[in-house]
Amino acid sequence: MNGHTMRYTAVHERLEAGKTVILDGGTGTELQRRGARMDPGAWCGPASAESGDLLEQVHRDYVAAGADVITANTYASSRLMLEPAGYGDRFAEINQAAVDAAFRAREASGRDEVLVAGAISHMAPFVAGSAQHDLSRAPSEAAMREAFTEMATFLKDSGCDLILLEMMYYPERMPAAFEAALATGLPVWAGFSARRGAAGPLSPTGPVDSTGTLLSFAPDRDIPFAELITILDDYDVAAAGIMHTPSHLVAEALAILKETYDGPLLAYPDSGYFRMPQWQFEAIIPPDEFQRYASQWAADGAQIIGGCCGLSPEHIQALRPLRS
Repeated sequence: MNGHTMRYTAVHERLEAGKTVILDGGTGTELQRRGARMDPGAWCGPASAESGDLLEQVHRDYVAAGADVITANTYASSRLMLEPAGYGDRFAEINQAAVDAAFRAREASGRDEVLVAGAISHMAPFVAGSAQHDLSRAPSEAAMREAFTEMATFLKDSGCDLILLEMMYYPERMPAAFEAALATGLPVWAGFSARRGAAGPLSPTGPVDSTGTLLSFAPDRDIPFAELITILDDYDVAAAGIMHTPSHLVAEALAILKETYDGPLLAYPDSGYFRMPQWQFEAIIPPDEFQRYASQWAADGAQIIGGCCGLSPEHIQALRPLRS
């Protein structure tokens, strides 16, 4: 049994025993917070090559905070993002720098059991200064399949312990990502993102619905979250859950997910908001409040808990009491 197989087997056994696994926090946003350049077309991807030492330190700090899993900075580094931004010929360089920084951090920590997850998203070009995808430059299905296969193969060949599908929220983009990730034979964890729909009247003369329906995170159209996650009927993943979603919506989304999926659950929210290419660190949830939410998610059955954009090592440190 090789090293990464043994590492994942140990985490799998923890999950099977009902124990908690701590994931890291935001990587791209933490790079930004510490001064790395965010590219106007490719967001945090090029920073892996430009700020490798800083990226390694981010990973080191997450391991020191107690993370059992650190995520390579490959979320925005598929050819779907790099090619339009002029970095297509640097795909291997940028992504190798990302995984190497995570591996160096693990080695330096002395915690060889820490997993390195390779991130795959269906992120494509954004409208500058907004959180809106530039749908006029949306990739074709063929381009997505090629990009996801390239990325998944790269992550496996580079030695990642698992693949983390992140911010899954466009139904038409998800199957190609799931298929490419699962074809590697690596364990796959799938993270879905949700938002609250606009509130409205329950009836023409009745009270106003102050909550709104829980929807896919997709900003351009309303997709019920319950419909989004039906993809899990067709693909066998090792864990699934809610990520890059406000903390106050995670429990509701997990409850919906549990109606469809009975495997290990993950939960890692964001805090703040995005305007391409900068994360806006506004009203970031305090670590103690984050810990209270996380305790409830754990009580509701989530076993893999961490943070996403806007959350830092201080937030992961606050999760230590949950690790059983």
